[in-house]
Order: sequence, then C-alpha cells, then structure tokens
Amino acid sequence: MIEVQSFTFNPFQENTYLLINSEKDCWIVDPGMYEASEHELVTEFISREGLTPRAIMNTHTHIDHIFGVQAMKERYSIPFLAHRDDLPVLQNAAASAQLFGFTMPDSPSPDGYITAGEPLMLGNDLLEVRFTPGHSPGSIVFYSAAYGWVISGDVLFYQSIGRSDLPGGNHETLLQSIRTEMFSLPDATKVFPGHGPATTIGFEKAHNPFMKD
Repeated sequence: MIEVQSFTFNPFQENTYLLINSEKDCWIVDPGMYEASEHELVTEFISREGLTPRAIMNTHTHIDHIFGVQAMKERYSIPFLAHRDDLPVLQNAAASAQLFGFTMPDSPSPDGYITAGEPLMLGNDLLEVRFTPGHSPGSIVFYSAAYGWVISGDVLFYQSIGRSDLPGGNHETLLQSIRTEMFSLPDATKVFPGHGPATTIGFEKAHNPFMKD
C-alpha cells in the first residue's frame, strides 16, 4: 500500500507530497517548502510517523516545486531525481527565483534522472512514469494503477491546466500530453495536482473547460 500525504507550501500554494509505503519508506515529491516553519512541518511529520525518506522525486523543476530540495537532500542524505529534459529549467531556477523576489543561492543538482516508461519501485510497490511535457519540457507524472491515483504536477488541475507561457512551455504540447497520457487513465483515477484540490480523470474529461474540443 502507498499512502499519499499532502502539504501546501510557499506563496505559490504548491502541493508537496509524501508517498509512504507499508514499511514506512517514503518519497518526497516536489518539496516546495520555503519558510523554516514549512520545513519543520515536514521533518516533524516524518519523525513523528517514523518514516525513512528514500528519494526526492520531482514532476518538474519550477522554483515553487524545488524550494525544499537542497534542505531535504542534506538532512536525509537522499538523491534528487527529475526528468533530464527539465535540466535547463532547473539550471535557471536561481535566476527565476530572484525574478520573483525569492532567495535561492544555488539551483540544486540532480543526482540522477527519471526515465518515462521505466517502472519505479517504492519498496514492493510499482509506479508508472508518464512523460507529459508542455508546462515544462521535462514534466512527468507518477501513476499507481494498483491504488488508482496519479501525481500530476502542474499538468492537470481541478477544472484547469498548467501554464504554458513559461520558458520551455508549449500550449499544444500540453494539451496533447493531457489527452494521450492523462485522459487514457481510468476515469476513477484520483488526480493529486501540484496546486489546488484533488480531482479525478473522469471529472476533468467532463468538466475541464480547457479540454473541450
């Protein structure tokens, strides 16, 4: 079993997730903690629940999703992984943070890359990686067929979709990613997005105004 624990952090109201298996190993997905109090909230939860962080897994590397990466790497001595195509976004993160009025002395360096189509294992649990560019060039989502949910990053939201006007984004590519990689999932699949409330694939097929033909 994998439990999904969510937190909402930083002025962008970004959703950070812990994926926790039955052995209490966990992945930290899109750590967006910026303030010290936000870091404490996550570390205290991990300590209180007796969790063992194994990796930092990012759906993409815009600043609001990586504010907490370096601190988590250092605290838990765990690797930071993302898709290789998002490397230009990551390398520009410090400059992007400054543009938005945030402090990020250095962009965190990835310790490895996640490849779409190659299965990921959290203990004995399998997760599928789907390549969903358009919001960023290396956006990916994490899908659990066994438990019926997907971590969608900033690809698909409740009645909305991700921005495509940032460097490396493309609107038509984003729409195609949603149609082929997200809307091919079962309608009952629960969507845990990078911002806002959870939704389902079926609801977004029926009601998402950006996905009407």
